[in-house]
Amino acid sequence: MALHDGQRVKLAADVRLAGSLTLAGDSPRSSTGSADSPDSFDPADVVAGSLSLAAGTEGTVERVDEHPKRESHEVREYLRLKSLLDDFGPQMPPGSRRQLEDQVGSLEADWHAHQSQRLRVTVRVRLDNGFVLDEAREDLFTDA
Repeated sequence: MALHDGQRVKLAADVRLAGSLTLAGDSPRSSTGSADSPDSFDPADVVAGSLSLAAGTEGTVERVDEHPKRESHEVREYLRLKSLLDDFGPQMPPGSRRQLEDQVGSLEADWHAHQSQRLRVTVRVRLDNGFVLDEAREDLFTDA
């Protein structure tokens, strides 16, 4: 399901968030410094926490981010060699062209695997209970 800004969604499964918590950028932290000031960091300010959200918790999509597919070294090499073959293959000596074709052929499986990868999409959802889930995988949500 493709999500879009403003869409009403609900959590498809129970979600547990755990780890260290930090104050939002504009929240006052202490009288000695701001939350954005690296010089005022105090290890005592770090808080560990856990939060569980039940499946079915509803909210609104605020932002959808599409992330480019990650290209492996093999994929980049395939693209480079394929471009070289397409551009200069007809003018190359037969032995060199055959060698280049073999190299391209050996990388085709990596290229096809890359092509079949799904685009990674994350969302920012403001839940009705006030919580905001940012950079959450889109598959955590269903249409409300």
